Amino acid sequence: MEFKKVLIIGGGQMGSGIAHVMAQAGIQVEIRDVSQEVVDKGIASIGKNIDRMIKKGKMTEEEKQTILSRINGGAEWGAADCDVDLAIEAVTENMALKLDIFKKLDELCPERTILATNTSSLPVTAIGAVTNRPEKVVGMHFFSPVYLMRLVEVVKSLATNDETVAAIMKLASDIGKSPVEVSDFPGFVGNRIMVPMMNEAVYTLYEGVADPKTIDDVAVLGFNHPIGPLRLIDAIGLDTILYVMEVLYEGFGDPKYRPCPLLRKYVEAGWLGKKAGRGFYNDYK
Repeated sequence: MEFKKVLIIGGGQMGSGIAHVMAQAGIQVEIRDVSQEVVDKGIASIGKNIDRMIKKGKMTEEEKQTILSRINGGAEWGAADCDVDLAIEAVTENMALKLDIFKKLDELCPERTILATNTSSLPVTAIGAVTNRPEKVVGMHFFSPVYLMRLVEVVKSLATNDETVAAIMKLASDIGKSPVEVSDFPGFVGNRIMVPMMNEAVYTLYEGVADPKTIDDVAVLGFNHPIGPLRLIDAIGLDTILYVMEVLYEGFGDPKYRPCPLLRKYVEAGWLGKKAGRGFYNDYK
């Protein structure tokens, strides 16, 4: 299957990142979100990321303009916008919202269209079940920042057929990523391993074992991680990490996935990390 045009629902950090790599690979991209302002902000972030590559000598201004010319966006979407080869949902980790989007995509997209979700933890099987094409619903979990991170988890639900998985695996390779096929379990592979580790770092802080910088230094200097777990939580968003932990806790019913009370308290305080100006660190402008 050839992917010439892609619709992305959600123009935030993940949606705009996915649009970037798709357009860079020569694919026409349509972004839709709740407002034109959100879409414009997402497209602007793509330009800034390309500018970083230009400064490093890895891309030219001409290539930047070519990539941006392949991306359009808006707030409204109907049947004409859904005439695409692939539709990717990349909104917040809210199951009710995702189900509403997939019902609408299923109704408006032609039969050939594959429907993908960028969810990092929610069940793809349940998402596909609200459509009339569950065999063409698949997880396509990118990692942030999308334009730099190579991994894509291709999540096969109970109903996803082999043809859909093969098509998405090939697409991920064609846009320069390294896809891996995984089964539909809470957190898949990446978040099932990574997020509990981050939650344990919060417990280490909560119990007074060490301060945030010391905890992060241990991971960077001792494990050779490029960034410490608490700084990474701040970058991703404390609310997102809490939500993933709740999905893991509910999905497996295992106390080892219980979210740290300090993580929950920070979220309740609105200290969501870099996007809020404060998280485990308070040095964000």
